[in-house]
Amino acid sequence: MTAAILREAWLAMGANKMRTFLTMLGMVIGVGAVILMLAIGQGAQAIVKQTIATMGSNLFVVMSSFSTTSGVRSGTGSAPSLTLSDAAALAELPTLVAVAPLQPGSAQLVYGANNWNASVFGVTPAYLEVREWQIAQGDPITDSDLRAGARVALLGRTVAERLFGDDDPVGQTIRVRNAPFLVIGTLAPKGQSFDGRDQDDTVLVPLTTAQRKVFGSQFPNSVRMMMVKAAGEQYMAQAEEDMTKLLRERHRIQEGQDADFMIRNMSAAADVQAQTTKVMSLLLGAVACVSLVVGGIGIMNIMLVSVTERTREIGIRMAIGARRRDILAQFLAEAVIVSVLGCVLGVGLGVGIAMLASSATGIYAEVTTWSVALSFAVAAAIGVFFGFYPARKAANLKPIEALRYQ
Repeated sequence: MTAAILREAWLAMGANKMRTFLTMLGMVIGVGAVILMLAIGQGAQAIVKQTIATMGSNLFVVMSSFSTTSGVRSGTGSAPSLTLSDAAALAELPTLVAVAPLQPGSAQLVYGANNWNASVFGVTPAYLEVREWQIAQGDPITDSDLRAGARVALLGRTVAERLFGDDDPVGQTIRVRNAPFLVIGTLAPKGQSFDGRDQDDTVLVPLTTAQRKVFGSQFPNSVRMMMVKAAGEQYMAQAEEDMTKLLRERHRIQEGQDADFMIRNMSAAADVQAQTTKVMSLLLGAVACVSLVVGGIGIMNIMLVSVTERTREIGIRMAIGARRRDILAQFLAEAVIVSVLGCVLGVGLGVGIAMLASSATGIYAEVTTWSVALSFAVAAAIGVFFGFYPARKAANLKPIEALRYQ
Protein backbone atom coordinates (compact mmCIF):
# COMPACT_ATOMS: atom_id res chain seq x y z
CA MET A 1 0.00 0.00 0.00
CA THR A 2 2.77 2.40 0.98
CA ALA A 3 4.70 1.62 -2.19
CA ALA A 4 1.63 2.33 -4.29
CA ILE A 5 1.07 5.69 -2.57
CA LEU A 6 4.69 6.69 -3.10
CA ARG A 7 4.55 5.63 -6.76
CA GLU A 8 1.38 7.68 -7.34
CA ALA A 9 2.94 10.67 -5.58
CA TRP A 10 6.06 10.37 -7.74
CA LEU A 11 4.03 10.20 -10.95
CA ALA A 12 1.95 13.22 -9.90
CA MET A 13 5.10 15.23 -9.23
CA GLY A 14 6.63 14.17 -12.54
CA ALA A 15 3.57 15.45 -14.42
CA ASN A 16 4.74 19.00 -13.72
CA LYS A 17 8.49 18.90 -13.36
CA MET A 18 9.13 22.66 -13.40
CA ARG A 19 6.61 23.32 -10.62
CA THR A 20 8.08 20.47 -8.58
CA PHE A 21 11.60 21.84 -9.04
CA LEU A 22 10.61 25.37 -8.03
CA THR A 23 8.80 24.00 -4.99
CA MET A 24 11.88 22.00 -4.09
CA LEU A 25 14.18 24.98 -4.62
CA GLY A 26 13.01 26.65 -1.41
CA MET A 27 13.99 23.57 0.59
CA VAL A 28 17.32 23.30 -1.25
CA ILE A 29 18.27 26.86 -0.36
CA GLY A 30 16.96 26.52 3.19
CA VAL A 31 18.78 23.28 3.99
CA GLY A 32 21.94 24.49 2.27
CA ALA A 33 21.88 27.67 4.37
CA VAL A 34 21.38 25.68 7.57
CA ILE A 35 24.23 23.27 6.76
CA LEU A 36 26.56 26.14 5.85
CA MET A 37 25.75 28.29 8.90
CA LEU A 38 26.05 25.35 11.30
CA ALA A 39 29.34 24.35 9.65
CA ILE A 40 30.75 27.86 10.13
CA GLY A 41 29.51 27.94 13.74
CA GLN A 42 30.96 24.50 14.49
CA GLY A 43 34.23 25.55 12.90
CA ALA A 44 34.40 28.63 15.12
CA GLN A 45 33.70 26.51 18.20
CA ALA A 46 36.39 24.03 17.19
CA ILE A 47 38.93 26.84 16.82
CA VAL A 48 38.02 28.24 20.26
CA LYS A 49 38.32 24.78 21.85
CA GLN A 50 41.68 24.28 20.18
CA THR A 51 42.88 27.65 21.48
CA ILE A 52 41.65 26.81 24.99
CA ALA A 53 43.51 23.50 24.82
CA THR A 54 46.78 25.28 23.96
CA MET A 55 46.50 27.40 27.10
CA GLY A 56 46.35 24.42 29.43
CA SER A 57 43.44 23.46 31.66
CA ASN A 58 42.24 24.76 35.04
CA LEU A 59 44.60 27.75 34.99
CA PHE A 60 45.00 30.76 37.27
CA VAL A 61 47.36 33.67 36.79
CA VAL A 62 48.53 35.32 40.03
CA MET A 63 50.01 38.77 39.45
CA SER A 64 51.61 41.29 41.77
CA SER A 65 49.65 44.51 42.13
CA PHE A 66 50.57 48.05 41.10
CA SER A 67 52.97 50.33 42.98
CA THR A 68 52.57 53.99 43.86
CA THR A 69 55.51 56.39 43.93
CA SER A 70 54.96 60.09 44.79
CA GLY A 71 51.30 59.72 43.84
CA VAL A 72 52.10 58.07 40.50
CA ARG A 73 50.63 54.59 40.04
CA SER A 74 52.55 52.07 37.96
CA GLY A 75 50.94 49.25 36.03
CA THR A 76 49.89 45.84 37.28
CA GLY A 77 52.89 43.68 38.13
CA SER A 78 55.18 46.60 39.00
CA ALA A 79 55.09 46.03 42.77
CA PRO A 80 57.50 43.28 43.95
CA SER A 81 54.86 41.66 46.16
CA LEU A 82 55.12 38.04 45.02
CA THR A 83 58.09 35.87 45.93
CA LEU A 84 59.45 32.43 45.24
CA SER A 85 58.54 31.57 48.81
CA ASP A 86 54.91 32.41 47.99
CA ALA A 87 55.07 30.00 45.06
CA ALA A 88 56.47 27.25 47.27
CA ALA A 89 53.72 27.84 49.83
CA LEU A 90 50.99 27.77 47.17
CA ALA A 91 52.35 24.49 45.82
CA GLU A 92 51.52 22.89 49.19
CA LEU A 93 47.79 23.58 48.82
CA PRO A 94 45.82 20.35 48.19
CA THR A 95 43.60 22.02 45.55
CA LEU A 96 46.62 22.83 43.35
CA VAL A 97 48.86 20.46 41.38
CA ALA A 98 51.54 22.84 40.08
CA VAL A 99 52.75 26.41 40.55
CA ALA A 100 55.10 28.06 38.05
CA PRO A 101 56.60 31.47 38.91
CA LEU A 102 57.85 33.34 35.86
CA GLN A 103 59.54 36.52 34.80
CA PRO A 104 58.25 37.79 31.41
CA GLY A 105 60.03 40.15 29.09
CA SER A 106 61.40 40.51 25.57
CA ALA A 107 64.87 40.51 24.09
CA GLN A 108 66.75 40.63 20.82
CA LEU A 109 68.03 37.22 19.76
CA VAL A 110 70.99 36.68 17.43
CA TYR A 111 72.28 33.60 15.63
CA GLY A 112 74.91 34.13 12.96
CA ALA A 113 73.56 36.71 10.52
CA ASN A 114 69.96 36.27 11.71
CA ASN A 115 68.29 38.18 14.51
CA TRP A 116 64.79 38.28 15.95
CA ASN A 117 62.97 40.01 18.81
CA ALA A 118 60.86 37.58 20.83
CA SER A 119 59.17 37.13 24.19
CA VAL A 120 61.56 35.68 26.74
CA PHE A 121 60.20 33.99 29.86
CA GLY A 122 62.22 33.08 32.90
CA VAL A 123 60.53 29.91 34.14
CA THR A 124 60.85 26.93 36.46
CA PRO A 125 60.50 23.28 35.35
CA ALA A 126 56.86 23.36 36.51
CA TYR A 127 55.97 25.82 33.73
CA LEU A 128 55.75 23.12 31.06
CA GLU A 129 53.44 21.05 33.30
CA VAL A 130 51.16 24.00 34.04
CA ARG A 131 50.89 25.00 30.38
CA GLU A 132 50.74 21.35 29.24
CA TRP A 133 53.49 22.20 26.77
CA GLN A 134 55.37 19.34 25.14
CA ILE A 135 59.02 19.25 24.07
CA ALA A 136 59.35 18.68 20.32
CA GLN A 137 63.02 17.74 20.52
CA GLY A 138 65.83 18.04 22.99
CA ASP A 139 65.54 18.32 26.78
CA PRO A 140 63.50 20.49 29.18
CA ILE A 141 64.82 22.97 31.74
CA THR A 142 65.74 21.15 34.96
CA ASP A 143 66.06 22.04 38.65
CA SER A 144 69.85 21.89 38.30
CA ASP A 145 69.68 24.50 35.52
CA LEU A 146 67.61 26.65 37.85
CA ARG A 147 70.04 26.32 40.79
CA ALA A 148 73.08 26.96 38.63
CA GLY A 149 71.56 29.86 36.70
CA ALA A 150 72.54 28.02 33.52
CA ARG A 151 72.50 29.82 30.20
CA VAL A 152 70.23 27.37 28.40
CA ALA A 153 67.13 28.04 26.33
CA LEU A 154 64.07 26.33 24.85
CA LEU A 155 62.86 27.84 21.56
CA GLY A 156 59.32 28.10 20.28
CA ARG A 157 58.71 27.04 16.70
CA THR A 158 58.48 30.60 15.33
CA VAL A 159 61.78 31.63 16.93
CA ALA A 160 63.50 28.47 15.70
CA GLU A 161 62.31 29.10 12.14
CA ARG A 162 63.33 32.78 12.19
CA LEU A 163 66.81 32.11 13.50
CA PHE A 164 67.65 28.68 12.04
CA GLY A 165 65.33 28.15 9.08
CA ASP A 166 65.31 24.43 8.31
CA ASP A 167 68.45 23.70 10.36
CA ASP A 168 68.33 21.85 13.67
CA PRO A 169 68.74 24.42 16.49
CA VAL A 170 69.43 21.91 19.30
CA GLY A 171 73.05 22.18 20.46
CA GLN A 172 73.56 25.56 18.78
CA THR A 173 74.38 28.78 20.65
CA ILE A 174 72.32 31.96 20.34
CA ARG A 175 72.86 35.34 21.93
CA VAL A 176 70.18 36.84 24.14
CA ARG A 177 70.99 40.49 24.80
CA ASN A 178 74.58 39.65 23.82
CA ALA A 179 74.80 36.81 26.36
CA PRO A 180 75.44 33.32 24.91
CA PHE A 181 72.75 30.67 25.52
CA LEU A 182 72.86 27.01 24.56
CA VAL A 183 69.70 25.77 22.83
CA ILE A 184 68.80 22.53 24.63
CA GLY A 185 65.43 21.90 22.94
CA THR A 186 62.46 23.17 20.98
CA LEU A 187 58.82 23.40 22.03
CA ALA A 188 55.85 21.77 20.31
CA PRO A 189 53.73 24.30 18.39
CA LYS A 190 50.92 26.04 20.32
CA GLY A 191 49.44 28.51 17.81
CA GLN A 192 47.73 31.78 18.66
CA SER A 193 46.30 32.80 22.01
CA PHE A 194 42.92 34.51 22.53
CA ASP A 195 44.45 37.95 22.02
CA GLY A 196 46.06 36.89 18.74
CA ARG A 197 49.58 36.63 20.17
CA ASP A 198 51.79 33.96 18.64
CA GLN A 199 52.55 31.60 21.53
CA ASP A 200 55.34 30.00 19.51
CA ASP A 201 57.23 33.31 19.33
CA THR A 202 58.70 32.46 22.72
CA VAL A 203 61.99 31.58 24.38
CA LEU A 204 62.10 29.88 27.79
CA VAL A 205 65.15 30.25 30.04
CA PRO A 206 65.67 29.34 33.72
CA LEU A 207 64.04 31.87 36.06
CA THR A 208 67.26 32.57 37.96
CA THR A 209 69.12 33.14 34.70
CA ALA A 210 66.47 35.61 33.50
CA GLN A 211 66.66 37.55 36.76
CA ARG A 212 70.45 37.68 36.99
CA LYS A 213 71.69 37.75 33.38
CA VAL A 214 68.85 38.83 31.06
CA PHE A 215 66.49 41.33 32.69
CA GLY A 216 68.18 42.01 36.02
CA SER A 217 66.22 42.37 39.24
CA GLN A 218 66.56 44.57 42.31
CA PHE A 219 64.64 41.92 44.25
CA PRO A 220 66.11 38.50 43.33
CA ASN A 221 63.53 36.53 45.30
CA SER A 222 60.54 38.34 43.76
CA VAL A 223 58.55 37.45 40.64
CA ARG A 224 56.04 39.44 38.63
CA MET A 225 53.55 36.62 38.14
CA MET A 226 52.81 32.95 38.67
CA MET A 227 50.81 30.48 36.64
CA VAL A 228 48.88 28.00 38.77
CA LYS A 229 47.10 24.78 37.81
CA ALA A 230 44.20 23.53 39.92
CA ALA A 231 43.69 19.84 40.70
CA GLY A 232 40.51 19.78 38.59
CA GLU A 233 37.67 21.88 37.25
CA GLN A 234 35.56 21.07 40.30
CA TYR A 235 38.25 22.60 42.55
CA MET A 236 38.55 25.94 40.76
CA ALA A 237 36.41 27.99 43.17
CA GLN A 238 37.98 26.41 46.27
CA ALA A 239 41.48 26.83 44.84
CA GLU A 240 40.95 30.55 44.26
CA GLU A 241 39.62 30.94 47.81
CA ASP A 242 42.57 29.00 49.26
CA MET A 243 45.14 31.04 47.31
CA THR A 244 43.57 34.34 48.34
CA LYS A 245 43.48 33.35 52.01
CA LEU A 246 47.06 32.05 52.04
CA LEU A 247 48.59 35.04 50.24
CA ARG A 248 46.74 37.54 52.45
CA GLU A 249 48.06 35.73 55.51
CA ARG A 250 51.62 35.60 54.19
CA HIS A 251 51.57 39.28 53.19
CA ARG A 252 49.94 40.29 56.50
CA ILE A 253 47.05 42.06 54.79
CA GLN A 254 44.38 43.04 57.30
CA GLU A 255 40.65 42.60 56.80
CA GLY A 256 39.29 45.44 54.65
CA GLN A 257 42.68 46.29 53.11
CA ASP A 258 43.29 45.95 49.38
CA ALA A 259 45.33 42.93 48.39
CA ASP A 260 48.77 43.47 46.86
CA PHE A 261 48.13 40.72 44.32
CA MET A 262 45.54 39.80 41.68
CA ILE A 263 44.18 36.36 40.77
CA ARG A 264 42.68 35.79 37.33
CA ASN A 265 40.75 32.67 36.45
CA MET A 266 41.86 31.90 32.89
CA SER A 267 39.45 28.97 32.56
CA ALA A 268 36.50 31.27 33.30
CA ALA A 269 37.64 33.69 30.59
CA ALA A 270 38.02 30.81 28.15
CA ASP A 271 34.56 29.48 29.04
CA VAL A 272 33.02 32.91 28.40
CA GLN A 273 34.55 33.05 24.93
CA ALA A 274 33.48 29.47 24.21
CA GLN A 275 29.92 30.25 25.33
CA THR A 276 29.86 33.39 23.19
CA THR A 277 30.93 31.38 20.16
CA LYS A 278 28.26 28.77 20.90
CA VAL A 279 25.56 31.45 21.08
CA MET A 280 26.80 32.88 17.77
CA SER A 281 26.55 29.42 16.22
CA LEU A 282 22.99 28.98 17.47
CA LEU A 283 22.02 32.41 16.13
CA LEU A 284 23.45 31.58 12.72
CA GLY A 285 21.49 28.33 12.70
CA ALA A 286 18.30 30.11 13.78
CA VAL A 287 18.62 32.69 11.02
CA ALA A 288 19.20 29.94 8.46
CA CYS A 289 16.13 28.05 9.73
CA VAL A 290 13.99 30.97 8.55
CA SER A 291 14.86 29.83 5.02
CA LEU A 292 13.45 26.39 5.82
CA VAL A 293 10.19 27.92 7.01
CA VAL A 294 9.98 29.98 3.83
CA GLY A 295 10.56 26.79 1.82
CA GLY A 296 7.78 25.08 3.78
CA ILE A 297 5.38 27.90 3.02
CA GLY A 298 6.27 27.52 -0.65
CA ILE A 299 5.41 23.82 -0.45
CA MET A 300 2.03 24.59 1.11
CA ASN A 301 1.17 27.17 -1.54
CA ILE A 302 2.07 24.90 -4.44
CA MET A 303 0.22 21.99 -2.85
CA LEU A 304 -2.91 24.13 -2.49
CA VAL A 305 -2.69 25.00 -6.18
CA SER A 306 -2.19 21.32 -6.96
CA VAL A 307 -5.29 20.36 -4.95
CA THR A 308 -7.36 22.92 -6.82
CA GLU A 309 -6.11 21.72 -10.23
CA ARG A 310 -6.64 18.05 -9.34
CA THR A 311 -10.06 18.37 -7.73
CA ARG A 312 -11.76 16.34 -10.48
CA GLU A 313 -9.06 13.65 -10.22
CA ILE A 314 -9.67 13.45 -6.47
CA GLY A 315 -13.40 13.05 -7.09
CA ILE A 316 -12.80 10.17 -9.51
CA ARG A 317 -10.51 8.43 -7.03
CA MET A 318 -13.11 8.72 -4.30
CA ALA A 319 -15.88 7.54 -6.62
CA ILE A 320 -14.03 4.30 -7.38
CA GLY A 321 -13.36 3.51 -3.72
CA ALA A 322 -10.45 5.65 -2.47
CA ARG A 323 -10.89 6.59 1.18
CA ARG A 324 -10.15 9.96 2.71
CA ARG A 325 -7.05 8.63 4.45
CA ASP A 326 -5.74 7.42 1.07
CA ILE A 327 -6.11 10.90 -0.44
CA LEU A 328 -4.52 12.41 2.69
CA ALA A 329 -1.62 9.96 2.52
CA GLN A 330 -0.97 10.65 -1.17
CA PHE A 331 -0.76 14.42 -0.81
CA LEU A 332 1.31 14.13 2.36
CA ALA A 333 3.65 11.77 0.52
CA GLU A 334 4.09 14.34 -2.25
CA ALA A 335 4.97 17.03 0.29
CA VAL A 336 7.43 14.80 2.13
CA ILE A 337 9.11 13.63 -1.10
CA VAL A 338 9.59 17.22 -2.22
CA SER A 339 11.03 18.10 1.21
CA VAL A 340 13.39 15.14 1.40
CA LEU A 341 14.65 15.50 -2.17
CA GLY A 342 15.18 19.21 -1.53
CA CYS A 343 17.05 18.29 1.63
CA VAL A 344 19.37 15.90 -0.23
CA LEU A 345 20.23 18.56 -2.80
CA GLY A 346 20.49 21.18 -0.04
CA VAL A 347 22.95 19.06 1.93
CA GLY A 348 25.10 18.69 -1.17
CA LEU A 349 24.91 22.44 -1.77
CA GLY A 350 25.72 23.34 1.83
CA VAL A 351 28.63 20.90 2.13
CA GLY A 352 30.02 22.00 -1.23
CA ILE A 353 29.90 25.70 -0.36
CA ALA A 354 31.40 25.01 3.10
CA MET A 355 34.33 23.12 1.54
CA LEU A 356 34.79 25.80 -1.10
CA ALA A 357 34.76 28.55 1.52
CA SER A 358 37.34 26.67 3.62
CA SER A 359 39.73 26.22 0.71
CA ALA A 360 39.22 29.62 -0.93
CA THR A 361 38.94 31.99 2.05
CA GLY A 362 40.57 30.08 4.91
CA ILE A 363 37.36 30.13 6.97
CA TYR A 364 37.26 26.89 8.93
CA ALA A 365 33.90 25.16 8.45
CA GLU A 366 33.14 21.83 10.09
CA VAL A 367 30.21 19.79 8.71
CA THR A 368 29.00 17.36 11.38
CA THR A 369 26.83 14.26 11.08
CA TRP A 370 24.29 15.60 13.53
CA SER A 371 23.75 18.79 11.49
CA VAL A 372 23.00 16.71 8.38
CA ALA A 373 20.67 14.40 10.34
CA LEU A 374 18.95 17.41 11.88
CA SER A 375 18.41 18.95 8.45
CA PHE A 376 16.79 15.74 7.18
CA ALA A 377 14.54 15.52 10.23
CA VAL A 378 13.51 19.18 10.03
CA ALA A 379 12.91 18.94 6.27
CA ALA A 380 10.60 15.93 6.69
CA ALA A 381 8.79 17.61 9.58
CA ILE A 382 8.27 20.78 7.54
CA GLY A 383 6.96 18.72 4.64
CA VAL A 384 4.39 17.04 6.92
CA PHE A 385 3.50 20.27 8.74
CA PHE A 386 3.00 22.49 5.70
CA GLY A 387 1.66 19.68 3.54
CA PHE A 388 -0.98 18.58 6.03
CA TYR A 389 -3.44 21.42 5.41
CA PRO A 390 -3.56 21.00 1.60
CA ALA A 391 -3.72 17.20 2.01
CA ARG A 392 -6.55 17.49 4.54
CA LYS A 393 -8.39 19.89 2.25
CA ALA A 394 -8.10 17.36 -0.58
CA ALA A 395 -9.26 14.50 1.65
CA ASN A 396 -12.33 16.47 2.84
CA LEU A 397 -13.65 17.14 -0.67
CA LYS A 398 -17.06 15.60 -1.33
CA PRO A 399 -16.92 13.21 -4.29
CA ILE A 400 -20.03 14.66 -6.03
CA GLU A 401 -18.81 18.26 -5.81
CA ALA A 402 -15.30 17.22 -6.86
CA LEU A 403 -16.63 15.46 -9.96
CA ARG A 404 -18.66 18.54 -10.93
CA TYR A 405 -15.57 20.79 -10.59
CA GLN A 406 -14.33 22.22 -13.90
